[in-house]
Amino acid sequence: QVQLVESGGGLVQAGGSLRLSCAASVRTMSRYHMGWFRQAPGKEREFVAAISRTGDTTYYTNSVKGRFTISRDNAENTVDLQMNSLKPEDTAVYYCAADLSIGLGTDAYKYDYWGQGTQVTVSS
Repeated sequence: QVQLVESGGGLVQAGGSLRLSCAASVRTMSRYHMGWFRQAPGKEREFVAAISRTGDTTYYTNSVKGRFTISRDNAENTVDLQMNSLKPEDTAVYYCAADLSIGLGTDAYKYDYWGQGTQVTVSS
């Protein structure tokens, strides 16, 4: 069983930055692809970013490309999401997820474990 705990959310003005972190309680996080998803009120959960087991491949949804950066530290069992130039439409609960399957994916159903989420609110 993998437990994921997100931190770093909060309230920020448009144009500001936040860094989310996800701590995984697992012996070998390098077994898992890792992803960040978000869910805004009244909307479905959507993919934000993903990083492969070794960190050599990353995917981003188009709306965050050039603003968000996903990274991981397998020695520390953490995966981070650096969010810059934040916009009000980035407001959502952000979830960290872990995926044991072979290929790096962007679909939520592929991910096996989920954190509880952290709230990000961007004011205009």
